[in-house]
Amino acid sequence: MQPIISISKLSKVYANDFHALKKIELEIHKGEIFALLGPNGAGKTTLISIVCGIVNPSSGSVTVGGHDIVTGYRKTREMIGLVPQELTTDTFETVMSTVNFSRGLFGKASNPAHIEKTLKALSLWDKRDAKIMTLSGGMKRRLLIAKALSHEPEVLFLDEPSAGVDVELRQDMWQLIHELRDNGTTIILTTHYIEEAEEIADRVGVITNGELILVEAKEELMRKLGNKQLLLDLHHPLGALPAELGHYDLELAKDGHELVYTYDTKAERTGITTLLKDLGAAGITFRDLRTTQSSLEEIFVSLVRQER
Repeated sequence: MQPIISISKLSKVYANDFHALKKIELEIHKGEIFALLGPNGAGKTTLISIVCGIVNPSSGSVTVGGHDIVTGYRKTREMIGLVPQELTTDTFETVMSTVNFSRGLFGKASNPAHIEKTLKALSLWDKRDAKIMTLSGGMKRRLLIAKALSHEPEVLFLDEPSAGVDVELRQDMWQLIHELRDNGTTIILTTHYIEEAEEIADRVGVITNGELILVEAKEELMRKLGNKQLLLDLHHPLGALPAELGHYDLELAKDGHELVYTYDTKAERTGITTLLKDLGAAGITFRDLRTTQSSLEEIFVSLVRQER
């Protein structure tokens, strides 16, 4: 299946010889939620801005729906909706008028039913006649999404959509993003909130210093790169680990009431069976056991550190 976005050898060099992007290769599939993670200055916003036609690339190519962003810019921009990081709105306009105006910018005929549906989905319908200056920061963030969706784009870019947004609104936005994806919209978001990517993304890309260092399905990434831990709730607390268990990656937690064993999910053998046997031989018994896995945040931090 042809990707809806195809990026090949994309680079951006600014006048001061700063290399913001370095030969980016990326394909994004129709109907997926793709999360682009990276520290400040990594190149996330530059990449989005090039695809959306805001910034000119230095070299390389980008197609959206098979159309080149340079030679077919009218078609590609019509296919894309962008929710920028900055809260830029015309404060003296009403919610309804600014959303209708955004739709008209793309040459779309009036569609009151679509605008009403969009505003209701974003809990903005009751504010449709309110001036933008009277809205809270969270409501203005919702309005930016409404403007981006006004012309019914096939691809929606969300640049730090949860910046400055409270937890309740963040959950509402995640639900809306899932609904959009279920209706066939492709979602690409940049985020500093790792839990956001972990909650909603299908695939994750990690960018640092202008280089895309990894692209992987979220679940596969966590399986391949995440360490697992076996947590043992001990019957009797330990003051120290027995010397005969020194070759295991063990640590005591909760004042000696819990034994933590970290193991590599990629290893052929986890060593759990042998560990439990050796614990029994050492007279260490436990009430319960459970496993946990590294979070996406821990994996992300580890990857970025490796590239420094």
